[in-house]
Amino acid sequence: MAKATRKQALGRGLSALLKDTPNINAVTDKNAAKLVGSIIELELDAIEVNPFQPRTYFDAEALTELANSIKELGVIQPITVRKLEGNKFQLVSGERRFRASKLIGNKTVPAYIRLANDQEMLEMALVENIQRKNLDPIEVALSYQRLIDEIQLTQENLSIRVGKKRSTVTNYLRLLKLDPILQTGMRDGFISMGHGRAMINVNDSEDQLAIYEKILREKLSVRQTEDLVKNLKSGKIAKPKKKMVPAFVKNSLKDINDYFGHKVDVTLNANGKGKISIPFHSEEDFNRIKNLLK
Repeated sequence: MAKATRKQALGRGLSALLKDTPNINAVTDKNAAKLVGSIIELELDAIEVNPFQPRTYFDAEALTELANSIKELGVIQPITVRKLEGNKFQLVSGERRFRASKLIGNKTVPAYIRLANDQEMLEMALVENIQRKNLDPIEVALSYQRLIDEIQLTQENLSIRVGKKRSTVTNYLRLLKLDPILQTGMRDGFISMGHGRAMINVNDSEDQLAIYEKILREKLSVRQTEDLVKNLKSGKIAKPKKKMVPAFVKNSLKDINDYFGHKVDVTLNANGKGKISIPFHSEEDFNRIKNLLK
């Protein structure tokens, strides 16, 4: 890599500050260990994405903004990769920077090389994902649950790994006990985590759904929802009437849910007429469902 002048460095980000590095095409497994702990320029074509990445949707507009920033200033923070066999590397973290660099036609990207096995890869990807600011509560809860299930962490160990109080971790995990329709509502921003926490102790799914509909209909605050749940459990107000779903609907729901990849919501009126509501989590998810309907 040619040395850069101060003026040239301003538009090249971290790449301009790196020292001369070996030709990556000459890197072999024998001398790969020498690269561990180094930050070098890697060819984008030599890097494959992390198969353990829990995030599958990347906002196109935000990615374009990042790409424009990289075009002007370069990559400020290196991506992290691990060495594979041959001249291949695998992303540990930094997939947005990797994608944005490709988007503007860059051929290389600054990368920090480290050692990691598959379990460590999954853990690092999940922890990085959790530390993002724009995750919804259910995404956080699902990431916590994967760390517990796949890496065999206790809640206590998990709280240390992610830098959160154990009570905070527990509160997120309890959200997964809610009906999937409520979880979807939380992911889509119709209700907050506070609303979800207020309904956790309502064991009956139909009761949860009735309260959820009341929250949306009457725009209840978290405090009002807590009072509603408290009064319901104490018997001060009658339990919401459960919907009577005909057998022909019940018998078909699993097939419909499996087909769309979501739990659909079926509502019926007194005359037997009804409607099917299909939730979606993103533009990408919406387009997937649209194609299924064609």
